This record gives sequence, structure tokens and C-alpha cells, in this order.
Amino acid sequence: MQGPFGRRAAFRYRAAGFLLLVAHLSFVCWLTLRPVNVPWVSPATLEPLATIRADLALSPWSAARSIGGGLLLLAPLGVLLPLAAGRVEVYPLASLVRTAFTGAMVALGVALLRSEVTGQIMNMDSVLLNTAGVVLAHLLVVPAVRACLRRRAYRRRTAPLPRDDGAQGPTPTIPRVGIAPWSDVSSGTRT
Repeated sequence: MQGPFGRRAAFRYRAAGFLLLVAHLSFVCWLTLRPVNVPWVSPATLEPLATIRADLALSPWSAARSIGGGLLLLAPLGVLLPLAAGRVEVYPLASLVRTAFTGAMVALGVALLRSEVTGQIMNMDSVLLNTAGVVLAHLLVVPAVRACLRRRAYRRRTAPLPRDDGAQGPTPTIPRVGIAPWSDVSSGTRT
């Protein structure tokens, strides 16, 4: 995005991405860090894929709800993190790795904070599912949106400039002042 309008649009995209990111993370904290009153709490599950295997052993509806909830919780970060960065021209793999790493760190932070709240437990599968949701959302949305924005910017750069059909009148001209005749100061004569 070139020119003053492109810079303003990029700033608006970044600002909107940042505000939506803060709003989503606030919602995630509110949703996951509330104390839960339960008669008993199962121990922390640090074995990868143990909870997912247990969920798959349940009914298909329960498994889909549990696994889908884990995938969807932080999935918007896959789109909001690149939006907040505001980059259109970036290597796709670098963007994916940056987004996946940041999503994994946020998921780990939420899981660690969650283990300190009454009635909540630490679960490695939630970190894995949250990170997978971030990666899937990024892969499904970001490359297509960036390609669309690049095409739009290319069309703007190659579009012909509007013609001046004289609707505003002729271009004003400045009258020229002639050059003063040369004079010889020593002899007092003019040519």
C-alpha cells in the first residue's frame, strides 16, 4: 500500500487488528479464568493427546464439542495477529511460523493461568488444540486475504491516471518578465 492513502489504510488495519486482538484476548481470559465450583477436580493432564483420546472414546457429539471448543477458542488469533502486524508483503511460511509460535505461547500462558484458578486444571491437550486452531485459521484466511490485498494494490499502481478534460478551465500561466538590457558600468553606456 503506497502513498498517503495506503499508509492511512495500513494504520487503520493495524489499529482495528490490535483492538480486536485485545477484545478477543479479554473475552478468552473472562471465559477461561473464571472459578468453577465443582465437587472434585481431576489432576493435571500433562500427557499429550490423553484428553483427546478420552474425548474420542465418548459419543461423537461430545467429542466434536470438546475438540471443536479447543480448536475455536484461540482460532481468531490466527487472523488477528497478522492483521495487527499490518504486513501485506511477507513470506507466507515466516508469517505462519510467527503466528503459530505466538499462538502457542498465548495458549500456554492461558493454560498456566488457568491452573491457578479454583476448579481449573492444566491440560496439555488444550494447548495443542488451541495452537492447532490458530494455525488452521491462519492457513484458511490469511493467504487469501493477503493475495486479494496485493491484487488490489497492483491494480491501483497500474491504473491509468484520470485525464484532465478541461472541466476546471485552462492551466494558469505566469507572465514572464523580459531580461533587462545589459549595461557596462565602467563606461556608462548601455547596449
